[in-house]
Amino acid sequence: MSNDGKMTLNLLLLGRTQSGKSASGNTLLGSFDFASYLSPCSVTTSCSRGNSCHISGLARRSGSKLAVQVRILDTPGYPHSSLSKEQVRQEVKSALAQHFGEKGLHLALLVLRADVPLCEEEDDCTTQLVQELLGPKWKDYTAILFTHADQVEKAKLNREEYLRTASDTLQKLIKSVQGKYIFIDNHATILKEENLTALRKIMEFLRQNNYQTIVFK
Repeated sequence: MSNDGKMTLNLLLLGRTQSGKSASGNTLLGSFDFASYLSPCSVTTSCSRGNSCHISGLARRSGSKLAVQVRILDTPGYPHSSLSKEQVRQEVKSALAQHFGEKGLHLALLVLRADVPLCEEEDDCTTQLVQELLGPKWKDYTAILFTHADQVEKAKLNREEYLRTASDTLQKLIKSVQGKYIFIDNHATILKEENLTALRKIMEFLRQNNYQTIVFK
């Protein structure tokens, strides 16, 4: 996990087409590593990895600050406009082994739009793919990342009210991953603050999990 005052965090983005995966990856990295734009079809067709610079102030070790580098694997959405489920699964599976390998995955972020209700059929598609990729312990290594958080504010809802009034399907999904969720606004005026707030939340999840990883060979 860490060496010589440095720490590397490996994160995976999963979710449906146009859910905001690539934009969220850019926000978390504080960069523009991933292509993200409005399109009538799926934008991401292959996996790619982006790296942040070393960030201070997110973690400490023996009383000293650690420099944290975040590595994010962006993936094609599923359902996809031009790739089958098996093609998406194989693409992500190969990329996990190539980019993270024995160093392991700290956390998968299942990206959902906060402005679109989650229905049971849609949940089945996304969670089944996560299970196939991460195995039986997927719930321990998965958090929900809600995009379009600005739409929640426009609806004059705070985030707790939003979750209380969410569908049973969404509430069950959040409960299944032990309440691990993040809201993110990829259009925030001050993206650095949005970036650090989300990363601090992720660090909390990793501490709760004792920084364990899923290893891919």
